[in-house]
Amino acid sequence: MRVYLAGPITGKGFAEVSGHFAGLKSRLERCGYQVLHPMLGKDHLRTETTFRPEGYTHPVTQDHAIFERDQWMVTKQVDIVLADLSQATRVSIGTCYELAWASLAGVHTVVVLPDDNPHRHCFVTESADIIFEALGDAVMYLESLGVRA
Repeated sequence: MRVYLAGPITGKGFAEVSGHFAGLKSRLERCGYQVLHPMLGKDHLRTETTFRPEGYTHPVTQDHAIFERDQWMVTKQVDIVLADLSQATRVSIGTCYELAWASLAGVHTVVVLPDDNPHRHCFVTESADIIFEALGDAVMYLESLGVRA
């Protein structure tokens, strides 16, 4: 089974975002999942200290390329989307789109959403199949599904 990791990127640096996705990827791969996330193939951004929401010129990170590739991964390449909104300090439009695409495509959506989160909105909660308050609980749920390579 394949899982897509979603979560806020704008305003964060490459090391923080990549580190977060790498840690989750490693844990889920040990359970037999194949893991995709929006930072795959974007090592050219490794010097970014603060991601902006638009305006990159590299072919892989031009606005349309990001939009289309993320939509393709979410709707055609995975069985589950794990959207970690637990550390969000502002709304992540990209993650909201990924949840909407997944919901429309019938992809199982697991969302980490604490009560005091800026994403507490009916569109986010209704796009989620399951909502956990803590990331650890969401990962344990995915581990419990018994996926093995």
